[in-house]
Amino acid sequence: MGCSTLKGGHRIETELVNLLSEYAANGTPCVLATVVRCEAPTSARPGDKAVIAEDGTLTGWIGGSCSEPAVRREALRALADGLPRMLRISGSGKANEAREPGSVTMASTCPSGGSLDIFIDPHVPHPVLLAFGETPVAQTLARLAELVGFRARTVAQEELGSLTVRGNDAWAVVTTMGHYDEDALAAALAHPGLDVALVASRRRAEAILGALRERGLDEATLARVRTPAGGVQGIGQEEIALAALAEIVILRRQRRQVVASPKLEEFATDPVCGMAVEIKRAAHTATYQHRDYYFCCEGCRRQFLEEPARFVGATHLT
Repeated sequence: MGCSTLKGGHRIETELVNLLSEYAANGTPCVLATVVRCEAPTSARPGDKAVIAEDGTLTGWIGGSCSEPAVRREALRALADGLPRMLRISGSGKANEAREPGSVTMASTCPSGGSLDIFIDPHVPHPVLLAFGETPVAQTLARLAELVGFRARTVAQEELGSLTVRGNDAWAVVTTMGHYDEDALAAALAHPGLDVALVASRRRAEAILGALRERGLDEATLARVRTPAGGVQGIGQEEIALAALAEIVILRRQRRQVVASPKLEEFATDPVCGMAVEIKRAAHTATYQHRDYYFCCEGCRRQFLEEPARFVGATHLT
C-alpha cells in the first residue's frame, strides 16, 4: 500500500529519487506527480508521489484505482505539451470535467467520495543542439542555443567517430564550410532521431549529398537533410547561425503543437461517474448499441446497464 509506514515511505522515496536521476541521465522524459492536498476518505496522503514514464508506467503511490488512470492520462498530456498542471479530483453530485490553463478539475459521482489535489510536473530534458564544425557559425550557434534553453556544443572532426546522441529532441547543424563536410553529415545522419540541417550553397549541398549517395546512403536518409540551414545564404556567419537557430526554434514549436500522444487514445470516460478509465486495464466493460463502454468499478457498470440511455452521451477522452 505504498507509503503506509515510515520505513516503507523512505524506501519508496529513495526509489523515486533514483528513478528520476536515471531518467535525467538517460534524457528520458517523465512526470513527477505529488499529492498536495486530500480530504477523507482517500487512500493517499499529502506528500505521496509517483513517477510516470512515457509508456504510462507508474512507480510509487498516488491513490487508488479511481485516481491512478486520471494521473496517468494527465501525465501523458503534460509530456505532450511540456506544461505542469494541478489535477483536482473531487466528489460531486454530478460528473463533470473542467479545464483551465494550468489545472483540470474532475468531479466524480463515485460513492467513495473524498478529494485529491495532485501536482503534475513534467521532467522533459532540454533539447540538444550539435553544431558540427570549428567555424564562427558553429561557435555562435552553440552560444545562442544555450541562451534559449538548448544543451548545445560544437562537434570537432576528431569526435565524429565517437559521437553519441541522447534523447529524442535532438538537432544538428553541419557548419563545416568545406572541411570534412561529407564525414560530418554522415556522422549526423547515423543517428536516426537527429534532425539534420546543412550550411551550404545549394550547389555545394548537391555535391555533398551526391558524395554520400556514392558511399551507399539511401535516399530516405539523405532526404532528412534540410539545406540551406535557416533557409538563407550569402550573409555573415553570425547571421547564418542566428537564422539556423531561429528555424529550429520555429520547427520545434510547430511540431510540439501538432503532436498528440497516441497513448491518450487508450483512455475513456466512465459514463456513470465521469472518472478516467484506462482501456487496456479496464476490468469492467459493457457494450450498448454497438459501442464499448468502460467503467472504474462494477457498481458503475451495473448502474449503466440498468439505464444505459441515461449515460450514452459520455464520450472517450482524447
